[in-house]
Amino acid sequence: MNDRASVLLIYTGGTIGMWADPRTGVLRPMDLAHLEEQVPELQRIKVNLESVAFDRPMDSSDLGPLDWVRIAREIGKHYDRFDGFVILHGSDTMAYTASALSFLLEGLSKPVILTGSQLPIGTIRTDAKENLITAIEIAGAKDDLGRPMVPEVAVYFEYRLLRGNRTVKVHAERFEAFRSPNWPVLAEAGVHIRYDRSAILPFDPRALKVHDHMDQRVAVIRLFPGISPAWLDHAMILPDLKAVILTTFGSGNGPTEPAFIQALRSARERDIALLNVTQCVGGRVEQGRYTTSRAFTELGVIPCADMTVEAALAKTMFLLAGNRGTEGLAQAMATPIRGEFTLI
Repeated sequence: MNDRASVLLIYTGGTIGMWADPRTGVLRPMDLAHLEEQVPELQRIKVNLESVAFDRPMDSSDLGPLDWVRIAREIGKHYDRFDGFVILHGSDTMAYTASALSFLLEGLSKPVILTGSQLPIGTIRTDAKENLITAIEIAGAKDDLGRPMVPEVAVYFEYRLLRGNRTVKVHAERFEAFRSPNWPVLAEAGVHIRYDRSAILPFDPRALKVHDHMDQRVAVIRLFPGISPAWLDHAMILPDLKAVILTTFGSGNGPTEPAFIQALRSARERDIALLNVTQCVGGRVEQGRYTTSRAFTELGVIPCADMTVEAALAKTMFLLAGNRGTEGLAQAMATPIRGEFTLI
């Protein structure tokens, strides 16, 4: 009887799957069929490993909502055959994809681990090998009851496993490219992989339901000192716009200039939902705590607690796809779906 875990590797693109031509130095997508030639250590991992790949590997900067749905469908297609999934993905938008998958994969009870690298897998100092090998180990890891150790969407990078919808990319060059500012690390890899079970979502006994739509009629506007109310008003008159995520100062604050508030009021009168996410890497929105955010509360701006911009965007697109109006969106945003924010 074969009791080895089975893991499906899904290659979307990104630096981790590139190799440098020894003659020209040009980076090219690697053939997954020859992955073990580049990473012979894979032969020693106690998992049954299979792989699928996008027909055309994509830079993560080009991946969007349609691709998130495509990845979710691929997981759903193979869900019953595998114990876990590893997604090879470019680091630039990995946190967006991880956030989206956490919502699209309702009832997920198996690991979906996204990983990538800062250097191609064929370079001498690459971080790709360790990230790939440990991500596969985590995807196949089970507890004493035979259940997955990490039954959720997560990001593994540079010895740390982070909840996918709590993750932000914080550095373009360091190997420690990601942080989870408002939630503990799920696991750390050293001599042993140490799991923090209190930080990991509980096992979900429901059957998997793959959602297949994201509503892209959402915008993100970063507030800045001196922002023009006329520009803001113009930015929010896009036809069919359904929601705008405002990235605000500190604990959810913004200008009190009457023209600025009027621009927001005009958007609300057109039934555009406004959401409040802090620009700060850590901390949470406490809307109404200061005078500079009381008008937001009066206008019905939706506070997003300690959600990341990435999670707020993905969750808004996901919820709007369910044809929720502004009131329904506000209620749904206030309820955690997959541990994307902290209730207090």
